[in-house]
Amino acid sequence: MQTNQNVEQTEYKKMLKAYHKLSDRHVLVLETNLSHKDKCMVFHYADLERKAGNELVAIMKNNYEQMVRTKKYRKLKTLYGKYSNTEDNDRRKDIAKQLNELQEQYNVTWNFCRTSMIPIGKKYGIDAIFALTKAEDIWRGLEKCLYSDAKTIHFTKRNVLPNIRAKQINRGIVISSVNNRLQFKFNGVKFGVFLKDRFENDEAKAIVNYLAEPDVKDKLAIETLQEEGICISTYRPCYATLVFKKIRGKLRVYVHVTIEGLSKTKYDSKGNPKHQYGKGYVGCDIGTQTIAYTSDTEVDLKNLAERGSTIQTNERKERLIYRAMDRSRRATNPQNYNADGTVKKGYKTWTYSNRYKRLKAKHTELCRINSVNRHLAINEDVNHIRELGDTFITEPKNAKRLQERAKNTTVNSKGKINKKKRFGRSIKNRCSGYFQAQIERKFKNTNGVYIEVPNDYRASQYDHTADDYLKKRLSDRLYKLRDGTEVQRDWYSSYLLYCYDYKTQNIDKNKCRTDFNKCYGKEKALITWIKANSIKILNSGIKVS
Repeated sequence: MQTNQNVEQTEYKKMLKAYHKLSDRHVLVLETNLSHKDKCMVFHYADLERKAGNELVAIMKNNYEQMVRTKKYRKLKTLYGKYSNTEDNDRRKDIAKQLNELQEQYNVTWNFCRTSMIPIGKKYGIDAIFALTKAEDIWRGLEKCLYSDAKTIHFTKRNVLPNIRAKQINRGIVISSVNNRLQFKFNGVKFGVFLKDRFENDEAKAIVNYLAEPDVKDKLAIETLQEEGICISTYRPCYATLVFKKIRGKLRVYVHVTIEGLSKTKYDSKGNPKHQYGKGYVGCDIGTQTIAYTSDTEVDLKNLAERGSTIQTNERKERLIYRAMDRSRRATNPQNYNADGTVKKGYKTWTYSNRYKRLKAKHTELCRINSVNRHLAINEDVNHIRELGDTFITEPKNAKRLQERAKNTTVNSKGKINKKKRFGRSIKNRCSGYFQAQIERKFKNTNGVYIEVPNDYRASQYDHTADDYLKKRLSDRLYKLRDGTEVQRDWYSSYLLYCYDYKTQNIDKNKCRTDFNKCYGKEKALITWIKANSIKILNSGIKVS
């Protein structure tokens, strides 16, 4: 009898684990109501975790650099890259095995990273669960060096407090329900959170309901998954993270609760759902600073990450303050600069004036405000586009490649060396990569379809009036089709993406011809509206007074 019960429990745990792997996750951000004394304790604990993490980084960084210096490692990595695009799987596996053996030899492994953190954590008095999580974060950074394009792992600077996280709900930061309200416990300190709107209240209530009867909710989730193949939202709190933000010169503590399931619906002041999901195709051309999209009901061409004119104004303020900081730093540290203005090599000591410190605080706060505004503006655009359709078509991601400087030195026709800079500042200020990542997540999480067309789709080169691909210069923002119709380049690319044929994975030429006049009329009306309102669309070719 006891054996049967053990078998049933084991099967139940397996099914529950399978559900946890398939279910969605989202993060709820809430501000804590910690007292000043408790905040000081939390800050001290975070700083201890920073020091412990830096000690582990020093060990793993030294081991990794020792391994990278060897000729054997460099040769094996070159060979692995050579065989990665071939069908010689046996040879590639043999090279991978040798690389793993080399990592074992130089102690660049997860097991060594984990065990090395144990004495360091005890030295600083950090709980084992927090030490393990910190070791996981450091190993994740080292994995990017081993298997991706990262160069090295970095230390955490002084006065930069790392997040405090324990990836278990019953250890480290414990979540419980007291009088139908969320309560958190960390290092012997109990605290609650501020709930500011209906959405946060709905999320907190769902977590409390799960904590009231977790076994019932889990059992229902398993049954629904087995019978219908659907993962329902249980709103189980997976784990919590303490995050520190400096806002207007003061450190504030937030708790990020990772929750199982999809987030609750948001409502407006009248009680209606904020976002209604649409049906149909949406073709979108994502540039470095702008987006253009075409749907069944609407076309648009707009700047990315913009809410009014505040972002452009604040971007200029950022640059001016940074230049003032540079002047102040040079005036107080002339010994650290060469005669031509470049920074001297080697170890240097820096002195910062009070003016520099005030400017730096002002610059940091302005950067934070701009970052929040960018995220809000992008999320507004993403939600609006989801309301226009359920199938989003765009070109493959290329923000990372556009951000990198050119490697080769080239000379133009006049004999002058071309600049190597590309689109780094534009991508930093407009976050085109973040926009594409968010819209992909939004469509996939709301039962929509996200499509990236093949590289040979060439939406910017096709001309449907000539039924041919005609190469155009990048500077041609407004150009004429073969029949003389003038179109805006970015919008026309979005229109050709809108005319995507799902079966052939190519341009639907028949749809291009039949729908063009309707969409072109909307585009002309949009350009007229842009000019009438004197809206400056970056790199669009549309001149406004």
